[in-house]
Amino acid sequence: MIKSKQQVSVLFMLFSILFCVCLIAANTLETKQISVLGISLTGGLIVFPISYIINDCVCEVWGFQKARLLIWTGFAMNFFFVSMGALCDWIPGAPYWTNEAGFHAIFGLAPRVAAASFIAFIVGSFANAYVMSKMKLRDGGRHFSWRAILSTIAGESLDSLIFFPLALGGVVPTPELPKLMLWQVVLKTLYEVIALPITIRVVKKLKQHEGEDVYDNGVNYSIWKIFSLQ
Repeated sequence: MIKSKQQVSVLFMLFSILFCVCLIAANTLETKQISVLGISLTGGLIVFPISYIINDCVCEVWGFQKARLLIWTGFAMNFFFVSMGALCDWIPGAPYWTNEAGFHAIFGLAPRVAAASFIAFIVGSFANAYVMSKMKLRDGGRHFSWRAILSTIAGESLDSLIFFPLALGGVVPTPELPKLMLWQVVLKTLYEVIALPITIRVVKKLKQHEGEDVYDNGVNYSIWKIFSLQ
């Protein structure tokens, strides 16, 4: 009997699935504009911050290399979903189909917006994982709460700085863009802070169950080393 060389963590797989679902759900929910306390936001705010929390958990427990695999897996699944949605939107609807406009509003993502979304996701997610990993090394594993918050601020700030100018520049009045970006970062970070007690418990349980608490000594932080897990 041939034995597997590498054991796959069921919990890591479950976290990866949830991560991908959050990204796909966020893309769909982004098509609705919502109002929170009089502030105009996108519906993706409801679920997208969860992807950063998962990123934090994975990087803290399994290390940057597993977080890198997680991010690229999420990117690939999200790209597949958006591509299939765009293809279906492009195919003419049946003569009796009356919801073409509604379907197009959700899945007819303009190439400019899609490109901005993918670039912002990659940069923001890797910034989040990098800050988490480096701060853990610097602090000797202490101060997880600060790592989680500061890494989220770094990741969400870069995400917003890239996405909004690329996707909405020339569409939204220029003076409004900084306000929109700032509110997105503030509210998403607040989301992380509110969820922090749960995140801390989850991380603690994961470390106990998995017997893992990886420190990224000597790790290559290149984002392209996708399958480098050793």
